Amino acid sequence: MDSLLLHGGHPLEGEIPISGSKNATLPLLAATLLAPGFYRFTNVPKLKDVRTMSNLLRILGAKVDELDHELLIDTSHASHIEAPYELVKTMRASFYVLGALLGRHGEARVSLPGGCAWGPRPVDLHLKGMEALGAKLELDAGYVVASAYPLRGTTFEFATSSVGASANVLMAAVRAEGTTVLKNVALEPEVTQLALFLNRMGARISGIGTREWSIQGVADLQPADAVMIPDRIETGSYICAVGMTGGKVKLTHADPQQLPTVLDKAREAGLKVTLGAESLTVERTSDHLKPLDITTDIYPGFPTDLQAPFMAMSALASGESRICETIYTDRFTHVAELARLGADIRVDGPTAHIHGVKELKGAPVMSTDLRASVCLVLAGLAASGETEVKRVYHLDRGYEKLEEKLTRVGADIRRIEGDL
Repeated sequence: MDSLLLHGGHPLEGEIPISGSKNATLPLLAATLLAPGFYRFTNVPKLKDVRTMSNLLRILGAKVDELDHELLIDTSHASHIEAPYELVKTMRASFYVLGALLGRHGEARVSLPGGCAWGPRPVDLHLKGMEALGAKLELDAGYVVASAYPLRGTTFEFATSSVGASANVLMAAVRAEGTTVLKNVALEPEVTQLALFLNRMGARISGIGTREWSIQGVADLQPADAVMIPDRIETGSYICAVGMTGGKVKLTHADPQQLPTVLDKAREAGLKVTLGAESLTVERTSDHLKPLDITTDIYPGFPTDLQAPFMAMSALASGESRICETIYTDRFTHVAELARLGADIRVDGPTAHIHGVKELKGAPVMSTDLRASVCLVLAGLAASGETEVKRVYHLDRGYEKLEEKLTRVGADIRRIEGDL
């Protein structure tokens, strides 16, 4: 498996272009199944997860051509209804095709993601929403088998605000007969882009940007083109990189409006953040970072996907920081690896107490997931000596050309290719 080798202590200077959003691209790819025809997506990030979803569309009968940050999709012959375990197990977002397949074909057979069992799992919200629309669901050998002839409008409230469930149920609801009212809908920019895209396809969704949507079902949809929005999690990660190493970096092709809480916390830590129309410039002007008190929350609250990067930055703050994780209870796997680099962190249930240290020291560390991986890379950028981050295949799922972008602004980082 590949690893990244870093020699820390180099301030970052220059520009980093922000890629298109992975989390916005995946549901839009699933949405192409709703209407047969040709689609053109631009500003698409070149990532493993995008390739996985493209391969799933191909299995379902679509044709997908991958160009440079562009996808050309033809779903004219996407007539298959089964999403196999071999692909869905590698990426939970593959489950998005359930709503789109139900909306177009009235039936679907989709593997449960990651082999998760029927019961109190994250996909429950997806399934309850489909049932509310009139779908009949069965579990067969690890697959959700769904049918609806036809889907019918309803009123459904999500027990918790969920990005994935909001997107999945919405894709089914746009083809349901009558009116559907969805309550406690996720406000994340990626969900908003999906709703706007569906409206361009001919859907009739009102209330976009609020927690309650009204969807008037339509009999037919038409293909539409889309430009992917900037990746707000990548933007936040590079903000932390500058905070940890020092220097001054302009993040281009970004959308500062996506990050109100994140920018507030960056400034609270002592960073200078200057906003442009489609960029932001981050500068560390002080020798010391200030401690932070962060509680993750649904949008527009502080994103759970940036909890790990901000924890790495807080490890170098002068004083004690507190980070409370309210979205995923098991998202502190990076703590033990940060400790190998010299971080002083104590976990008490859902809360991490970070006692800032003067410096981190390089060591071999192991990444466990996507956001933990980038957290360890950021720590390696700031640590003295050599840091090797192993199992970085996680990074390739969500950060496009990470080492190339960081090298351009002065980081000493290189990939070591390894055998599986």
